[in-house]
Amino acid sequence: MDIDGIGYLALPESGSGPGVIVLQEWWGLVPHIKSVADRFAAAGFVALAPDLFKGIQTTSPDEAGRLLMALNIDQTAQDLQVAARFLLGQEAVTLPKIGVVGFCMGGQLALLAATVSDNVGAVVDFYGIHPNVHPDFSKLTAPVLGIFAENDSFVPADAVKALAASIQEAGGAIATHTYPNTDHAFFNDTRPEVYNAEAATDAWSRTLDFLQKELAA
Repeated sequence: MDIDGIGYLALPESGSGPGVIVLQEWWGLVPHIKSVADRFAAAGFVALAPDLFKGIQTTSPDEAGRLLMALNIDQTAQDLQVAARFLLGQEAVTLPKIGVVGFCMGGQLALLAATVSDNVGAVVDFYGIHPNVHPDFSKLTAPVLGIFAENDSFVPADAVKALAASIQEAGGAIATHTYPNTDHAFFNDTRPEVYNAEAATDAWSRTLDFLQKELAA
């Protein structure tokens, strides 16, 4: 269901479960991201996809790039804190910590969320990228699962290694998995030019296992 001023909330059939925030790509809160929230709900989670672009959506890469670069990072950090509090305030959420899963721009913002909110207990970063988002990893207490693509020109192997090193040097924990023969955004099934069904299926399974394990810990 759409929540004015917040985003999209999806509830599990059971009526309750652990909470997870789903963070958008640079296209905005498009139907694909809502469908990912619905998939989390089907897996037993209470899923919230906050609308970080305040109602703006696009299918144009040029416009998406402009929206990404125009994003007010300080305001977004506050929006992420609000989203975490809103989600934890739902009676349906059963655990004291929530997960954050983000894709592309949202992957980097998922890392940011875990450094500005004490309510985050697990992070999944799908090929996160944003040149102006620099999380303070000394404030990261949640474990991170990083999902990456071998042929990603936005997040090459050196960037993955640098991210892992930055988190580990700050005392954090991260496990990464890079899928061979895949491109950036391979999880997005609305983009046939990059979607990889085999990798996406495995990444989804890894994500659910990671969240269920870490949030229950």
